[in-house]
Amino acid sequence: MTDQIAPAGQDAGTENFVHEIRVGWGDCDPAKIAYTGRLPAFALEAIDAWWEHNLDGDGWFQMELDRGTGTPFVNMNIDFRSPVTPRHRLMCEVWPCKLGTKSITFRVDARQDGVLCFEGTFTCVFIDPTNFTAKAAPPDYRAVVEPRLRPA
Repeated sequence: MTDQIAPAGQDAGTENFVHEIRVGWGDCDPAKIAYTGRLPAFALEAIDAWWEHNLDGDGWFQMELDRGTGTPFVNMNIDFRSPVTPRHRLMCEVWPCKLGTKSITFRVDARQDGVLCFEGTFTCVFIDPTNFTAKAAPPDYRAVVEPRLRPA
């Protein structure tokens, strides 16, 4: 799996982040397409990769254990557009589309061979993992997210 950056505009932080996923035989159901339950997992893998790319290699594991901030999901909305199969790599474009005081929403557009397969929004709450209570987005996270915000 690889990550790709494609220019989206002239300003720093406006590049498109795309995470590549290899869809395998084991991801499929008897209908010979990716099992529906795998699609949110692919999107979450891509969001974790976005964090790793933008937080100096730190993904969710390091964010919670080393940086002291968890980000559990509180909402997921996915629209399915076309079947996902093992025939092509699944290219998941990820970007933050909303940053609240204590939450963040990501948009994921997943394509195979240029065809939109699914799109969705995924909202997390920033928490203190020691007591599982909501907290404000850390300033270093805000500094990473704010210049990359785009409409959903």
